[in-house]
Amino acid sequence: MSATAKKTAPLPADIIARKGETPLVCLTAYTTPIARLTDPYCDIVLVGDSVGMVLHGMESTLGVTMEMMVMHGAAVRRGLAKAMMVIDMPFGSYEEGPQQAFRNAARLMRETGAAAVKLEGGVEMAETIRFLTARSIPVMAHIGLTPQAINTLGGYKVQGRGQDRARVLEDAHAVARAGAFSVVLEKVPAALADEITAELPIPTIGIGASAGCDGQILVVDDMLGLFTAFKPKFAKRYGTLGQAADAAIAAYAEEVRARAFPAPEHVFGDAVPETKA
Repeated sequence: MSATAKKTAPLPADIIARKGETPLVCLTAYTTPIARLTDPYCDIVLVGDSVGMVLHGMESTLGVTMEMMVMHGAAVRRGLAKAMMVIDMPFGSYEEGPQQAFRNAARLMRETGAAAVKLEGGVEMAETIRFLTARSIPVMAHIGLTPQAINTLGGYKVQGRGQDRARVLEDAHAVARAGAFSVVLEKVPAALADEITAELPIPTIGIGASAGCDGQILVVDDMLGLFTAFKPKFAKRYGTLGQAADAAIAAYAEEVRARAFPAPEHVFGDAVPETKA
């Protein structure tokens, strides 16, 4: 490929082929401007249902709707050129059964341009994953801590410790056998994440898991320091944009109240510029 050739977004088969190679770089995005910023650096950009908490002030992801995912998905797609876009299926859009999941997954892909969908759950979702992949809908699985199930999991707790270890391991193998092209491991012990990564034929993508996973993902507003309501242990902050925005807004407010803004260079005079004949 020449230096000027346009790089195309990877497909699920390309992601599988990256198993054991250079780790996959993944971030969430919810808007066109953020998508444009992530695109040059990411292999996968996820339109996460975390948008409900990050942008809409919800206490959990449970209130996120299909309409919200379609709107944010379409916005993100307009900002991507080289990264693969995956979109979350929101709570209540797939749990009823494979047919419901297919209708909603097809809609998300059709109306947003996403290359794949992500859904939460392990053994109990294997049949649905198999149904979707057999009908040309690539699926990224998500096991361990599954935020849509916090009411049954008892909160945002680490999953896979003690007797629960076998369940998470079984979930991992179930989604791989069902045809998922990758699996997110959220908030599971590092040793378990390493074991799953070694045993599965598909890439693992960690979030609060292990550096040994085949890729990593973070919520972009967490890593940029834009979302400051709380900070998960696994969310390293690579920037302090929230603090910078606070300082900028404070300076703007001060100048407005002092009538220092707008300054002469920001306003218009009465004179009409001369035009050449």
